[in-house]
Amino acid sequence: MLPSFLSLTSLYANYLRRCFTGAGLSSQTVNVDPETTVHFWGPTKQTTGKPSLVLIHGFGPAAIWQWRQQVKFLAPHFNVYVPDLIFFGESTTKSSERSEKFQAASVGKLLDRLEVKRCHVIGTSYGGMVAYSLAKMLGEERVEKVVIASSGVNMTRSSNVALVQRSELEKIEDLMLPTKPQQLRKLLSLSVYKPPQILPDFFLRDFIHKLYAEHRKEKMELLKGISIGRDDTSKISPLQQEVLIVWGEQDRIFPVQLARELKEVISEKTRLELITEASHVPQLEKPGEFNNIVLNFLQARS
Repeated sequence: MLPSFLSLTSLYANYLRRCFTGAGLSSQTVNVDPETTVHFWGPTKQTTGKPSLVLIHGFGPAAIWQWRQQVKFLAPHFNVYVPDLIFFGESTTKSSERSEKFQAASVGKLLDRLEVKRCHVIGTSYGGMVAYSLAKMLGEERVEKVVIASSGVNMTRSSNVALVQRSELEKIEDLMLPTKPQQLRKLLSLSVYKPPQILPDFFLRDFIHKLYAEHRKEKMELLKGISIGRDDTSKISPLQQEVLIVWGEQDRIFPVQLARELKEVISEKTRLELITEASHVPQLEKPGEFNNIVLNFLQARS
């Protein structure tokens, strides 16, 4: 593999860390219980009276790779907390638990340790499942508004089968935890509306090595531990909070029909916003539109 000083992945990761630091966030680590350590980016100095906002990343690279375009925009309005989920980045556990509910409980314990009494939460993809579980777990007394972005919270067993068929790969882990350049290219083709056309294999191998290889065994267990999507019908129960659903209209990971169906069941107080010419990561593909939709929702009076 490429040494760090020649690795574009490492160089860009350094740039991402500077972006988070420039937004007034610092890298911090907290032992949330005797078994579990959570790394997160949080305010260098909390601002009294400013609402709190938690950004929960999806399955893939650590949080800094998924929320760069949001932290600088949102930090002036909120005390922003961006945790790495367990087995992503520097977050780890000795527990054998692997479900999205365990991830949510770990984020909840982090908020307890930080004495964050009330917050909004945004989750994308896998992180949307965690955000849903966190909102359900803590209730509207502590989680005020919820944003679910590109997340099949209501997916079924057939949704999983269809995704594997669209990927033209043998197993879901071949898509979500690529080990070969062609697998990563397939993930990009499904996740991004206009994926980059020229990506040499050496660059993709470096990206895979730096961002997907660590904790691979545990991440495979996380995929198998997701409780959502195991049954033939969705069994999610409604949230009490106001919910915003944001979705790329051309999403090929979780097709937009899931978003329309989710709107009908997740809450009586739900808005659906579709972003055109965007796929599974609208926060990266159309950050300006995504950010304004989210900010307007969070700042609107209930």
